[in-house]
Amino acid sequence: MKKVAFYTLGCKLNFSETSTIARKFEEKGYRKVDFTDRPDIFIINTCSVTENADKKCHKVVREARAISPDAYVAIIGCYAQLKPKEISEIPGVDAVLGAAEKFQLVDLLDGFVRPSQPIVISSDIEKASSFNTSYSMNDRTRTFLKVQDGCDYSCSFCTIPLARGASRSDSIEHIVATAKSIALTNVKEIVLTGVNTGDFGIQEGERKERFIDLIKALDEVDGIDRFRISSIEPNLLTDEIIEFVATSKKFVPHFHIPLQSGSNKILKLMRRRYQRELYTARVEKIKNAMPHCCIGVDVIVGFPGESHEDFLESYQFLNELDISYLHVFTYSERNDTLAATLPARVLPHIRSDRSKMLHGLSDKKRRAFYEQNLQKEYTVLFENDIENGKMHGFTENYIRINAVYDPLLISELKKVKLLSIDPNGTVEVEDAEKEVFVHS
Repeated sequence: MKKVAFYTLGCKLNFSETSTIARKFEEKGYRKVDFTDRPDIFIINTCSVTENADKKCHKVVREARAISPDAYVAIIGCYAQLKPKEISEIPGVDAVLGAAEKFQLVDLLDGFVRPSQPIVISSDIEKASSFNTSYSMNDRTRTFLKVQDGCDYSCSFCTIPLARGASRSDSIEHIVATAKSIALTNVKEIVLTGVNTGDFGIQEGERKERFIDLIKALDEVDGIDRFRISSIEPNLLTDEIIEFVATSKKFVPHFHIPLQSGSNKILKLMRRRYQRELYTARVEKIKNAMPHCCIGVDVIVGFPGESHEDFLESYQFLNELDISYLHVFTYSERNDTLAATLPARVLPHIRSDRSKMLHGLSDKKRRAFYEQNLQKEYTVLFENDIENGKMHGFTENYIRINAVYDPLLISELKKVKLLSIDPNGTVEVEDAEKEVFVHS
């Protein structure tokens, strides 16, 4: 029985797809093992959102070769679709598969005998037109369930449409059936994921269903306690969606809403489909409906043409918003994007300085959000994440807590009271019977 190991770079969507591909291997009789367990086969699922993700791919290949010099190394994912020839020239790579081929790799490469020259199996992105159901399983407390893939937007900095193709979706009927199957495994939380999740509903090139109808249907699924929306564009986050989540039985008060810049000038250069006034309206609508809701924000610093004044405008905009944390990305030039051709590039050290400022703002926002919720009661889903005798988990509104390790609590939901913030930035709690999990 050949041993196969997987390594995933990038987003939750990639994670769900890796898990699904791993199950295909196990169905064929392969044994899934850890990356360091001298596997016979390495499958590396790549990202290409930033230049750093590309560098990470190179490093993972080197590590794989060091661990198991004679193993078969196959590369899939966004980077593989965008740069198949480039990847095939990385020393140690045996095969590269594109977006349309990655779910068939166990059949296309069955046997996994190392070739004399790297194999490249990659079609034009237009061939990646089918939807492949994917969800993670047995890897984490929660499951990431893909409901949508691809993107029809044309943001000037993004290569995702080139790497994943046009927007396409699963059907509500099939997603509900999948969620019911997941419920049988005792998973407590499902995170809905996609490239452009709010654009759900496009099948065979036509919009046939709506995201609001999907979440209404999932809210009725027995056996799943929580649903979480991984990310949704502000122009697709409608009042109807916000109002439904506010009264939902199972959808938690947590939105992650990409912004990218607080400057309307930069948003136009980015070819985003909104201005910052719409973003402000979305945040205000959420907080009016759910004052305790957690709101995460994606933001890019150092985009071409971003002056010092533009950055300060963006910083001040974020500082004044009632948000909970930031995901900060430092702009990096990507081939085949409009942004890479724009003038007035921001120097690398300035990009770095701006990134540090926003990371500091994020820390301040997160702590303020946590402080607002102290002495309140929430429900924590405890994870199998143990460090120094402490276990961690998240409340429904995405506050990270820690508690003294108790194996009986893993994958369990428990009502707790938030007490205080520890030096590591997580929250200490006590349970409903006032048993203190973490001692001050």
